[in-house]
Amino acid sequence: MTLGPARRRGLSSEVADVIREAIFDGRYPPGTALREVELSEALEVSRGPVREAIRSLEGEGLVRAEWHRGATVAVLSLQDVAELDSLRGALEALAVRRVVAVGGSLDEIEKAAAEMDRAATAHEMVRCDIAFHDAVYAAAAHSRLAQAWEAIRSQVHLFLITRVNVSTDGYLEQIRSEHRDLVAALRLGNVEGALKLFAEHRKHAFDVLTSPDSAN
Repeated sequence: MTLGPARRRGLSSEVADVIREAIFDGRYPPGTALREVELSEALEVSRGPVREAIRSLEGEGLVRAEWHRGATVAVLSLQDVAELDSLRGALEALAVRRVVAVGGSLDEIEKAAAEMDRAATAHEMVRCDIAFHDAVYAAAAHSRLAQAWEAIRSQVHLFLITRVNVSTDGYLEQIRSEHRDLVAALRLGNVEGALKLFAEHRKHAFDVLTSPDSAN
């Protein structure tokens, strides 16, 4: 059995990165149409890499493609919100227990929390929030758990973007305060206390997205 030469990272991956960043920084909010012709002209590439990039982002859950509407940035339904929240909760509970059990360094988690002081906008804070949870999963030292987080990471990012699109009242300081408390609980090795605080942290976002005033 022979194998062909390995490909270097393709142009479609670079295009996917650009579109993903535009979604994450708010330039392409949920519901935005992603038209191949417009994107290929803006990015100065052919439509092939754009089509592949959109397909890749669809696999991440960031894009939805329908034959009669084309591709759009995904809009989360109430069911999407509930499923992401419950799955994230299950993964996070294991991560927190592992972090305490392993007893490793919390330096990267603390550093991620400290970075939140520099966030000046809601979208910057969402990035910091995701980075904090990246650090928690890394500290858990559980490769398959990290892979499970990576599988939903982009969708959780979209979840949090959707949350700040509903309301940003008091958001920046609330997130800073919550994460300082999360770090303190982990530092104390207080598993039950940390689990409770992580659950409350998730619930705040879930409540915003499922309130009668939210737009889904």
